[in-house]
Amino acid sequence: MISLSLSDKVMIGTALLGGMSGVVGSFAVLRGRALVGDMLAHAALPGVCLAFLITGNRHLLGLSLGALASGLAAIAAVTVILRWTRTKEDAAIGIVLSTFFGAGVVLLSVVQKPSTGGNKAGLHAYLFGEPGGMLNSDVLLLAGVAVVVLAMVALFYKEFLVVCFDTDFAQSQGWPTLWLDLAMMAALAVVTIVGLPIVGVILMAAMIILPAATARFWTNRLSVMLLVSCGFGAAAGVLGTRLGRGYPAGAAIVLTASFLFLVSLLFAPQKGLVARLLVEYRLRRRIADEHLLRTLYELSEPQLPESPVIPLESVREYRHWNSLERVLERARDEELIEWGEEQVQLTPLGVHRAAQLTKAHRLWELYLMDYANIAPDHVDRDADDVEHMLPEALLVKLEEELAAEGRLPAVLAEVPESPHELSPET
Repeated sequence: MISLSLSDKVMIGTALLGGMSGVVGSFAVLRGRALVGDMLAHAALPGVCLAFLITGNRHLLGLSLGALASGLAAIAAVTVILRWTRTKEDAAIGIVLSTFFGAGVVLLSVVQKPSTGGNKAGLHAYLFGEPGGMLNSDVLLLAGVAVVVLAMVALFYKEFLVVCFDTDFAQSQGWPTLWLDLAMMAALAVVTIVGLPIVGVILMAAMIILPAATARFWTNRLSVMLLVSCGFGAAAGVLGTRLGRGYPAGAAIVLTASFLFLVSLLFAPQKGLVARLLVEYRLRRRIADEHLLRTLYELSEPQLPESPVIPLESVREYRHWNSLERVLERARDEELIEWGEEQVQLTPLGVHRAAQLTKAHRLWELYLMDYANIAPDHVDRDADDVEHMLPEALLVKLEEELAAEGRLPAVLAEVPESPHELSPET
């Protein structure tokens, strides 16, 4: 440790803080307690100042103990307000946060006077963070806290998992949910307090929330979320420290974490905006393609199994289309239709595909009329809303139920007659 340069120590310290912030922040976000970290960060400032006035030095351990005491007092104040008044939780947190932070700013102005030496001690760094003065003992303290936090999470992972997602079930099993919740909040408090000298009072809440919120875009499993959140937090610490040289380190770290959040928000493979827009675009295109085939089948139905030539004007009048020509082009490229000179005709492959789609639609119509009591003149639109979203296995189950009741045609591949009169959309 002694042989490490200051920049190495700073990157190790910020990586440790980012990693454990991501882990405890995951539980805080899932439990809806993300703002508790913000309150603890702001409420710790008067404790830091009082600890400096008592000890006369800025050793991280002594100041952290003062911050912890102040944070516990803030939690007690919130508890009293919630217990003995009609104030809501968010309002109580806001009241305590602003009160303690105001007291901390006043005390900070006192200790920064030349007579107390607070300015030389660098206590102003607790507002915005300044990891550049990190000592060997500070890195060791961060490492120790990280080991304890990770060990606690590994030891009580199953219990924390259940408490986060189903507190009532945990209580029914006789688990001490109150103590488990307090253990999670205690870990959050400790990580918040030791992180104050690095990213500051104002920005520490972002280090708790951002890595966890970022990881949430990449997975639905808690175990994976903890690992990903830890990685994002550590990466934000290292990259923010290295890329933010010459700028406030705390702000640079938080901006790096915000950039990772933005990238995940846009490009996460399943929950990112781009992926969701792509899925929605593909779904809309598939619905339009299926609507075309079903429309052509219903217009051709009186003359089947011969596939008649249908005027394109009839197709336009049968249903509202956003871009009929594009839909026709895709169907022609897949050899489902023959299209030209303002007329269109289903190919044998198109007839087969259209029959399957029409069959599924009409089975849903029958099901909705029998079990949802939907009128025949309204069932077409309701079936249209669900048939494109449901898996094929559910359609097979529906066929089995209707066959058992004698509602399915004798030949399974046969398309049942429409339960309502076919007419163009209005």
